[in-house]
Amino acid sequence: MAAKKKSTTKKAAAKVSPIAKLEAELSKLKDQLEKARDKQEKDAAKVADKLAKDAAKADDKAKKAAAKVKTIRAKKKTPAQQNQLKTARAAASTAKKAADNAKAAAKDAKEQLATIKSENKLAAKVAKAVAKEEAAVAKKLAAEAKKQAAAEAKKAAAAAKKKAAADKKKAAAAAKKKAAADKKKAAAAKKKAAAAAKKAKAKAAAAAKKAKAKAKKATAKKKPGRPKKAATKTAAKKSPGRPKKAATKTAAKKSPGRPKKAATKKAAARRGRPPKAK
Repeated sequence: MAAKKKSTTKKAAAKVSPIAKLEAELSKLKDQLEKARDKQEKDAAKVADKLAKDAAKADDKAKKAAAKVKTIRAKKKTPAQQNQLKTARAAASTAKKAADNAKAAAKDAKEQLATIKSENKLAAKVAKAVAKEEAAVAKKLAAEAKKQAAAEAKKAAAAAKKKAAADKKKAAAAAKKKAAADKKKAAAAKKKAAAAAKKAKAKAAAAAKKAKAKAKKATAKKKPGRPKKAATKTAAKKSPGRPKKAATKTAAKKSPGRPKKAATKKAAARRGRPPKAK
């Protein structure tokens, strides 16, 4: 049972594996893209922040250089001070250029960060719309699959019902055929038994007839008037004319001519009124 279930699961997995694999890869790519966008935005924010700080420092440095030039210019113009002023002016100019460059870089970084944020926001919006569309498509596909499965199940049930009816009809026909064959066989056996009985009866009648004829023939062969030997022998053994002693004794004991008392009494009791029922 477990092996069968495992095999079914494997078949199902093999059936949906390409779609499931593509969906898994797509989901993975979406996650990677989202993480990359978040990282890009964070990195851009860090760069913009650093450049803004650098620009602020450069601007502060340029201001300090300009203040130094102003201070040196206010002093007496000696050759040494002139050289110092020249150096301070060059440093102030360099600091100003650096500050301008830093400001420009910070501005670019800020604009880039804004662009990235806008793009990420739009991408998130698009991803949300795509996910919604995917969900709708998946729902539609699931409904279609369910409908198809129901139709297939209905078709299979109808086929099974049709097959069952055909099998039932076939079985009934086979049973009917078998019953008819059995009936025919029984009738043939009965007929055969009747024929055998008739034959046996005829044979017995013929044997009886033959025996009767034989007995008649045997009777016709004997000589008439001659007694049987066994009867003659028995008659010769007996002593005729002498009565049995027991018979003579019994006859002498009886008193002839007098009726029995019990018989007379019974005859008297029967006359007159019948006895009451108990």
